[in-house]
Amino acid sequence: MSEVGSTPHASCWEKTSGCLRKYFWQGQQLDEKARVADPDAPFYVRYRKVIAITVPALFVHIIWWSVMITNNYFYKFTEPSGSLGKPRWAMSVTMIFGSMIAGATSEGGAAVAFPVMTLALGIAPPVARDFSFMIQSVGMVAAAFTILCMRVAVEWYSLIYVTVGGIIGIIVGLEEVAPKLPPAYSKMYFVVIWSSFAVGLFMLNRNHDRVVYSAIPKFDEGIIWKAPGFLGRYIYINWKREALFAFGILGGVFSAIAGSGIDICSFSALTLLFRVSEKVATPTSVVLMAINTSIGFAYRQLAMGGVEEDAWGFLLVCAPIVVIGAPLGSFLGSHFHRLTLAGIIYVIDAAQLAGALYVVRPWTNHKTNTPLHLSITSLVMFVGGMVFFRIIAALGMRLMSKIEGETEEGKALEENNIELGGLGKKTSDALNETTTTTVMVLRD
Repeated sequence: MSEVGSTPHASCWEKTSGCLRKYFWQGQQLDEKARVADPDAPFYVRYRKVIAITVPALFVHIIWWSVMITNNYFYKFTEPSGSLGKPRWAMSVTMIFGSMIAGATSEGGAAVAFPVMTLALGIAPPVARDFSFMIQSVGMVAAAFTILCMRVAVEWYSLIYVTVGGIIGIIVGLEEVAPKLPPAYSKMYFVVIWSSFAVGLFMLNRNHDRVVYSAIPKFDEGIIWKAPGFLGRYIYINWKREALFAFGILGGVFSAIAGSGIDICSFSALTLLFRVSEKVATPTSVVLMAINTSIGFAYRQLAMGGVEEDAWGFLLVCAPIVVIGAPLGSFLGSHFHRLTLAGIIYVIDAAQLAGALYVVRPWTNHKTNTPLHLSITSLVMFVGGMVFFRIIAALGMRLMSKIEGETEEGKALEENNIELGGLGKKTSDALNETTTTTVMVLRD
């Protein structure tokens, strides 16, 4: 009886543990050049995961403790801030969760920090935006170090060209767009755009078995125009490169408004248009955000008269937390299944949208004097975003169908060549046998 009764329980446990391993501990997708951590490998290879997480944490904590003790800044944790007078430690608690989300997904730390600060704590959007730049310059840079040190696979074309576009976008956004956008509008536009992307990604991932790639497929075949240039080089237009550049500009503008955006723009281009796996697109977006947010912080501080003063206090109370949480999130996220990473994005964006609707209430005068205009434009941006991302996904489907068709055609030609080669060999053998027989007859 005990043996019969235990079988279903064992089977149920095996299925549950197998499901958990598949979606939460699938394993890392490493760079092709990553060395295997065998017993004979050097110390830095065998312990690269430990090094990747601990080195940035130790570096920042040494500096942080020195500054805090020397200046006696520990009162910053209990100092009230914002229109609601909440103590700063509320953001310390928030960033425990936010930093891990930032490191594990394509949603930067600002995706959590900006809505919480502006919607729940009553902090002005410029302060929340500047804090997002500053804290991500610590947490996301630490997470990027972890990703590159562990040799997790990233999409290098996206890193290069989205970064270049992002530099332009974030400067234009900081100078021209963000100052002209009222607080309620920046809050709503931030959440509705990325909620529309989450809908587009969900629609795409309904096909769980869709083909995904570890890099942008056939990048060099995107050249549509070419002309002689200087020093023996060519000037050319590669539509794939230009698409990444355009998404970088767009993401830079969004980052200028809310402190985050280029990461999710890169992620949307890679997953929807180029069908790159979420397991590669996610660490790529983290590294991109680390670069872009550092540029935004530097530009605000050096070229625009400095970041908001209140943001420095939030940086002090959150820096020691994110420098541990973001690398840890990158480590855990690199083991998740791609659908798990996508699922986290659905949940975060849905929560952001629900929170914004509850706090801002765009259909009332609670946060704006133009509720009708805010409601209509937010709805238009949400619907327009869904249409835009749906078009991107459709273009990606056409592109992948073409590539898969060419691949199948190449395989068919290869198989035909093999068959023809075999037939040629048989024909040659038959001719050789006939020749040998003829010679033998002539000799006789």
